[in-house]
Amino acid sequence: MLCWLLVFSALGLQAWGKFSFIFSLNETQVRGISERLLDLFAGISQLIHKGLPADAPTIVSRKEWGVRPLTCRAPLTLPVAYVITDQLMGMECQEQNVCSQVLRGLQSHSVHTEGWCDVAYNFLVGDDGRVYEGVGWNVQGLHSQGYNNVSLGIAFFGSKIGSSPSPAALSAAEGLISYAIQKGHLSPRYIQPLLLKEEICLDPQHAVMPRKACPNIITRSAWEARETHCPKMNLPAKYVIIIHTAGVTCNVSVDCLNEVREIQSLHMDIRNFCDIGYHFLVGQDGGVYEGLGWHIQGAHTYGYNDIALGIAFMGNFVEKPPNAKSLEAAQDLIQCAVVEGYLTPNYLLVGHSDVANILSPGQALYNIIRTWPHFKP
Repeated sequence: MLCWLLVFSALGLQAWGKFSFIFSLNETQVRGISERLLDLFAGISQLIHKGLPADAPTIVSRKEWGVRPLTCRAPLTLPVAYVITDQLMGMECQEQNVCSQVLRGLQSHSVHTEGWCDVAYNFLVGDDGRVYEGVGWNVQGLHSQGYNNVSLGIAFFGSKIGSSPSPAALSAAEGLISYAIQKGHLSPRYIQPLLLKEEICLDPQHAVMPRKACPNIITRSAWEARETHCPKMNLPAKYVIIIHTAGVTCNVSVDCLNEVREIQSLHMDIRNFCDIGYHFLVGQDGGVYEGLGWHIQGAHTYGYNDIALGIAFMGNFVEKPPNAKSLEAAQDLIQCAVVEGYLTPNYLLVGHSDVANILSPGQALYNIIRTWPHFKP
């Protein structure tokens, strides 16, 4: 899915008058630019796969490029889970003094025109192969609504219109990302989505480190679900609610298939639900089982069923947490929901007990989801 509205950041388009012509691009032109961006991000991904460099990249500090004092205060919770990359077109620079001058102008525009606390990015990369410190490692940027608190924003401001950054710039970005992983600023399993601005939608991208963007979902037909007709979901959802079923734990697929069928029967025949109450269920086999799926309202949490995805871990997790592969499957499912547009990028993640008077999802599981991105009790 591509959103052909506004591909580059507000800074890249609006900073100073010479960028206003971008708004006149037709769909074909925008499509061409977007395809070059896809090539750019794929190039960075291939560079990262070569391995981690031993040395840090050359980083030009805020003091070196003549910065005004940093007034941004919102802290990043490290390590962050995302890298958001951007291009500031028409701001090409080949030398440190020129790049520094451009960056000072960009900061002035950000503060005085946009009313922001500083430049929008954590770091910027020039065609001179240097990395320029924006708001740095520990402070939230202003580059991507819904992602600022969980991502590093990296902008290439040394690129000419219609071209990719130089090999030196790409190499510098590679070094910066690898260094961020080494120093604990960035998760080794980070995700690099292509963020298309204005509507804040995600174009499906490969995770730079090996990780499936969407897990394999065992369908309703596979577990022989009963046919039902329930109300439609209001998508994209705004919440993710983590639940446990408080029943049987399953460790092999055949048992999990049977358990999902039993839960559907319990919900329909005893509780008089129109179907199974959860959107998806996760087994200790690492499988994700389609409950209601993406498009049907749940029956898991009163007041939230039409705006929240209910993800239930099969079992009781008051004392002992789920295993690693089930936790990873649930995280992959949430990531998939954002990428596919079923969940807003700025979603809130809560435990069942945060929105209902109930012990679910169990204290052991709750202690884990508290560390996940977007958690808000």
